[in-house]
Amino acid sequence: MSDAVHREATVVDLHSDTILEVASGKRDITARSTSGHIDLPRLREGGVDVQVFALFVDPRFAGQGYARVTALLDAFDRLDAQQGALVRATSVAEIEEAVRAGRIAVVLAVENGTAIDGNLEHLGHLHARGVRMMSLTWNNSNDLADGASEEVAGGLTPLGRRVLARMQELRLVIDVSHLSERSFWDVLAATTGPLVATHSNAAGLTPHRRNLSDDQLRAIARRGGIVGVNFYPTFTGGATLAHVLDHIDYLVRIMGADYVALGSDFDGFSQTVKDLEDVSHLPNLTAGLVARGYTPADVRKILGGNALRVFRQVWGR
Repeated sequence: MSDAVHREATVVDLHSDTILEVASGKRDITARSTSGHIDLPRLREGGVDVQVFALFVDPRFAGQGYARVTALLDAFDRLDAQQGALVRATSVAEIEEAVRAGRIAVVLAVENGTAIDGNLEHLGHLHARGVRMMSLTWNNSNDLADGASEEVAGGLTPLGRRVLARMQELRLVIDVSHLSERSFWDVLAATTGPLVATHSNAAGLTPHRRNLSDDQLRAIARRGGIVGVNFYPTFTGGATLAHVLDHIDYLVRIMGADYVALGSDFDGFSQTVKDLEDVSHLPNLTAGLVARGYTPADVRKILGGNALRVFRQVWGR
C-alpha cells in the first residue's frame, strides 16, 4: 500500500544543500555518486518530484554575499542548460508541467539574506533568475535579523522589515528557519500570508535552538504555512527513522496534517538517519507514516501537497 501512496504523491523536499557540491565541482549530480545524499539517480529512486536547492551564503561571505549567490546560480544554470531530467520551476504550473513530462522540478531558494548585501535591488535580480524563496538569516545575526545561535537576540532590523516588504511584493516565499525566536515573532508581525520553516523540527520533542516552540508551530499553522521536517539527527533527537516519524507525529498533533511537510536538509550534514541515509530511501518514510495509521490523503499532503498549496498561494500560479 505504501508504495502506491508514494507513487501517487507529488513528493516535495523543501531543503537541500546539494548545489554547494555542484558549485565546488565535488560531484556531478546527474550521475550516481557514492558520496553525499542527493543525485539524479537517487532522486528518481526516492520518487522525488520537486527538490528545493538552497543557495546557501555562508556568513563569511558578508559584504560579498551577492557575488557568492550569483556564483551558485551560475552553477545551477550550467546544470539546467544540459536540458536533462532536472528543470528549474518558478511556478506551480511549471512544476506540474515538469511532473507530467517525467522530469524533476527544481525550486531555487536563498539561504541567508546576507546574499543581497543590504541592497533591495538584488532581490529583484534574484527573482528574475528564478529564486522563489529566501530566509533572512542563517544561525548568525546579519543586517536583517538575528539568527538562532545568538545569545542576545535583537530581532528584526529596519532593513529587514524593508526586505520583507519587497519579498512580499515579489511573491517570494519567506523561510523562517534559522531565525531567533524574537526575530520569528517580528517577522510574523511584519508580514501577511503563509510563512514556511523549510527545515525545522519541534522543540517540544527535541529541545534545540534550531527547533520551533509549540507557540511558533501554532502561529505558522494559523497563517496557513508549513514546517518541513528536518532529518538531521541533532534536531530529531536520534538517528533512526522512528525519530523523524516522531517529529512528524508531534507536528501533526500541534499543527494539523495540513501544515506539515518535508525539509530533509540532505547534503547539509554528515551523520544520517538509519533507513533515511539518502534521498533514495524516502519511500521508507512513507511506509512508516502508513504503518502509524496516517490516511493516504494525509500522507500525500505531508509528502508534498501542503508545500504545493503554499507555493500556489504565495506565487499566485
